[in-house]
Amino acid sequence: MIIFDLDGTLWDSTVAVADSWNVVIEQETGEEDKLTPEDIMGEMGRTMTQIADDLFGYLPEDKRYDLAHKCEVFENDYIREHGSILYPGVIKTLELLLAAGYKMAVVSNCQEGYVSAFIESMHMEKYFVDYEEWGRTGLSKAGNIKLVMDRNGADEAVYVGDIQNDANASHEAGIPCIWAAYGFGEIKDAEAKISSFDELPQVVRELGIKS
Repeated sequence: MIIFDLDGTLWDSTVAVADSWNVVIEQETGEEDKLTPEDIMGEMGRTMTQIADDLFGYLPEDKRYDLAHKCEVFENDYIREHGSILYPGVIKTLELLLAAGYKMAVVSNCQEGYVSAFIESMHMEKYFVDYEEWGRTGLSKAGNIKLVMDRNGADEAVYVGDIQNDANASHEAGIPCIWAAYGFGEIKDAEAKISSFDELPQVVRELGIKS
């Protein structure tokens, strides 16, 4: 089984997320263009609570979490309608992996509803047998990786992600990690690396991950 991180691995949604959050921030606080895509990029891979503490730490705790919740709800609807930018080669490569018989899933530290918004907006339903989110289960990424593997009867898997937390989670879950080096961060101890998404099938084979 191949399990993917989402942001920085399958697509770059930083512009769309910043745009959607700024709509809510202006409505709630009157501040315009508060966040940039770079701000969002720096938060990718963190839970929504952590993001709220970082971006809205100037607000009292209850208000910062309320603002973040309003942002994430609007973001899901915005993403579902507008989509965002897939990395080059994603569709072609997923087609090849699907044809080769690989089960594929998405596990992200995002809010509930974000992965389904991604799948629907980009018409990716046929590629993924399952997905899981921190916002739906409250589990760590490692916990969600294990949950997806258990649900799908996967004895072995590999996780594809772009930041060190992804490798930490995959190793905690007992599986190898492939570093998507074109993404948002660095991984020091990944078992393999891809510099572009279309390198994935060969690297998966080299790791011995069976379909």
